[in-house]
Amino acid sequence: MKAQEEFNLKEFLIPYVATLIGSIIAAIGVTAFFVPHHLLSGGISGISILVYYLTGLPIGLGMFILNIPIMIACYKFMGRQYTILSIVGTIIMSISFDATAFLSDMTIIKDPMISSITGGAVNGLGMGIIYKYNGNSGGLDVVGAIVKKFYSMEMGNVVMVLNMVILIFAAYLFSLELAVLTFVGVYISAFVTNKVVVGLKQRKTVIIISNRADVIAPVLMRYIGHGATYLHGQGAYTMHFFPAVISFLRLFKFK
Repeated sequence: MKAQEEFNLKEFLIPYVATLIGSIIAAIGVTAFFVPHHLLSGGISGISILVYYLTGLPIGLGMFILNIPIMIACYKFMGRQYTILSIVGTIIMSISFDATAFLSDMTIIKDPMISSITGGAVNGLGMGIIYKYNGNSGGLDVVGAIVKKFYSMEMGNVVMVLNMVILIFAAYLFSLELAVLTFVGVYISAFVTNKVVVGLKQRKTVIIISNRADVIAPVLMRYIGHGATYLHGQGAYTMHFFPAVISFLRLFKFK
């Protein structure tokens, strides 16, 4: 019973700890590499940065204010437990942005392109940690979850459309060059986020249909180091029998 309670406590705390660690890393990616070059990021943070450039309102405070109506909608449509995690994530992310704001004065990397790539990678690492352990940072992710619940649209597509609107505003208010650099950073961030969430241990199921299945299977086992299973299939149209080999390969080996 005690072991079960400890397990439940650990399971409960992991999303919050991941949100804390991931938020700090994600915030550093933006404040240290995006802001010094007047770049934006995706999501609510991107809108908050835009407001910061125009008015001087601290990014974290702006994020918190913009998230208030989102949290109200979250409580109404997504339930109490999801809302609590979203509120905690929003507060942590907002504080992380303002706590690391001093980094924007350092201009760690002088070249805007390299800074965009680096910032995207660091931001993506942080967001990946949050998502990998079921954390929540609030913002457009909540909007995407609500839209998905009622309209069966994928969260990624919803967030992508909203990010495109942010990029259009960036191009209009600042310059096309900064909008392009922002796009690069957002793309790198999304790419790294997916890699962190999925990891390198993802596997692909490979089915090889060949008359030389008895030759292919030993090669898979000996040189690639994966097991293999023989299958005996039959074509539905030709009714011909054929041999096949099925194997589970790690994604990076499959590529």
